Amino acid sequence: MKIVRNLEDPLLPLKNTVVTIGNFDGVHLGHREIFRRLVAAARRLGGSSAVLTFVPHPMEVLAPHRAPRLINTYAEKEALIEASHIDFLVCAPFTAETARMPAPRFVEEVLVGKLGLTHLIVGYDYRFGKGREGDIPYLAEKGKEMGFGVEILKPISKGGQIYSSTFIRKLIAEGKVAEAIPFLGRNFKLEGWVRPGFRRGRMIGYPTANLIPDPKILPGPGVYAVKVRCRGQIRDGVLNIGYNPTFSQNELSVEVHILDFAETIYGEKVRLFFVDRLRDETHFPSREELRAAIGQDVEQARRILKTSRIIEYREYLEAGDGASGEGNSHERD
Repeated sequence: MKIVRNLEDPLLPLKNTVVTIGNFDGVHLGHREIFRRLVAAARRLGGSSAVLTFVPHPMEVLAPHRAPRLINTYAEKEALIEASHIDFLVCAPFTAETARMPAPRFVEEVLVGKLGLTHLIVGYDYRFGKGREGDIPYLAEKGKEMGFGVEILKPISKGGQIYSSTFIRKLIAEGKVAEAIPFLGRNFKLEGWVRPGFRRGRMIGYPTANLIPDPKILPGPGVYAVKVRCRGQIRDGVLNIGYNPTFSQNELSVEVHILDFAETIYGEKVRLFFVDRLRDETHFPSREELRAAIGQDVEQARRILKTSRIIEYREYLEAGDGASGEGNSHERD
C-alpha cells in the first residue's frame, strides 16, 4: 500500500480508482467489509482501490471540545488498512480551509482531479462539503456529469446493533471492553512506555509498571484483566486506570501489575490487550484494605485470563462479521 500524506504528494494524481471516504477509527469489522467491497470493485473495474481519510479527526478542528477519543493510533489504523490489501491510503490534512471547501470543488478537484475517481463507494447518509451541502443525490448527478459511478452502502448490524465506531467508542469509554470485541473484531489495546512511578505498588506487595500511553486512547477508569506483551512474551496482568483515590492522587495514572514478573523494564514499551473489566476504582480507608482488594483482583484476573486468549492481528484479518444486512456494508464513522 502506498500512503499519500497530502494532496500535493508526487504520487498524485492517481488514475482509475475506486474510492471510499471515512475516518475509519478502530478499523472494525464493519470497515473491513467496506474494504473487501472496495478491493473487489477495483479488481472488477481493472483499477486501483483508494481509501480517503483525514488527519486529524475533523472534530479536532471543527469542535476540539467535542473531539472523540480514538480507538487506535493513526499508525495502527494505517497498518490495519494496509492489511486489507488497499492500494492507496490518502491521509489528507484536515484544516479550517478543508471544512470550508464547497462540495463541487471537493468532487472536481479532490476526488476526480487528484484521486482519479471512476467509482465511489459511500454510505447511505454520507454528506460532505461546506455546511454538509453535498449529499447522495448530488453525488449521483455529479457522477453522471463527470463519468464516475456511485455505489451506496446500507448499514449492517449484528444482533440489532449497527457496526459503528461511535458505538464501540462508547463501550470502551464505559469500560465494557469484552463487549467491544465482537464489533471491533479483536481485543482493544493500547501501548505505552514504562516510566518510574511513586513505587506505591511495590510498598504494598504489588509492583506496577507505570505507563505513558496516548491520552486520546484510554478506556474508562477502573481495574481490568489484561494480557501484556512485554519483551516478546505474553503475560497476564491487572491494570488500574484512574487517580489512586486511596493516595489522594490528582493525576490520571495507568499502572499494570504483571503477574509473576519482577524484572525492571523502565524505558521499554509495553502493549496491553484488554480482556475484561473487574471493578470500579475505589477509595479504601487503609493500605491494608487496598492490598486485600488487589489480592482479590489478582485472583479474579487469574481465573479469567487462564481461559482467555487475545485475538491476534492475523485472526482479526481473517474474521468475518457474522452480521445481517443482505450483504451490504457498514457505516464508516
